[in-house]
Amino acid sequence: MKPEDIIRPENKVYSRPRLLTDTYTHYCPGCSHGVVHRLVAELLDEMGLAPKAIGIAPVGCAVFAYNYIDIDWIEAAHGRAPALATAASRLYPDRLVFTYQGDGDLAAIGTAETIHAANRGEDITIIFINNGIYGMTGGQMAPTTLLGMKTATTPYGRRSDLNGYPLNITDLLARLDGTCYVTRQAVHTPAAVRKTKAAIKKAFQNTSEKRGTSIVEIVSTCNSGWKLTPAQSNEWMVEHMFEKYPLGDLKDVERKA
Repeated sequence: MKPEDIIRPENKVYSRPRLLTDTYTHYCPGCSHGVVHRLVAELLDEMGLAPKAIGIAPVGCAVFAYNYIDIDWIEAAHGRAPALATAASRLYPDRLVFTYQGDGDLAAIGTAETIHAANRGEDITIIFINNGIYGMTGGQMAPTTLLGMKTATTPYGRRSDLNGYPLNITDLLARLDGTCYVTRQAVHTPAAVRKTKAAIKKAFQNTSEKRGTSIVEIVSTCNSGWKLTPAQSNEWMVEHMFEKYPLGDLKDVERKA
């Protein structure tokens, strides 16, 4: 073997995260969930948090997260992940507790649990996947569905007079005293992936240091629900979703005493 044939750590481009299992994914091609799963697995390993991590997986496309990342998981009823995370965090204060939720779960049936856990400043991280639709159950309108957006239950587009306005719950959570870090990111480009990884890392650090509730919203695609190709979904997301849900930090402070 020649010296130039040796693969050095500084030359590594990509390696499979150690915590990802060999389970075949159930996500549709082009789905953002797989990218976020990889980031969570990488960070838990890199930060040495895997042995003390507890993930909460509720109902929705992310319900099988426990099949993909080899840590301790608890499955929650639909929308109840923040409540269950509260219990886990209080019973096991030395553990890193995080939820992994979609927009229908977090912003519809779980609105009360999400708001009150964040308002109390529970020491948890909430990872929030916002693709503006109910992906798992057939593509129905979600709280985050945009005005004019067609879904299975709004075939002519969402109307404010009939369906109400899109719920920007992350902006609402940023106004609560119990939240210490609230950010909105995406994973549609390599640069965006790097920013999202840094955001999740910061959230995990905050939770480990007991600073309060951290929220990482990830604006995502659902090409099956949107009836678009993966490439078209990314383009549509940039053109339409980012206008309503602009990327960037909404709040970054230490929790008030």
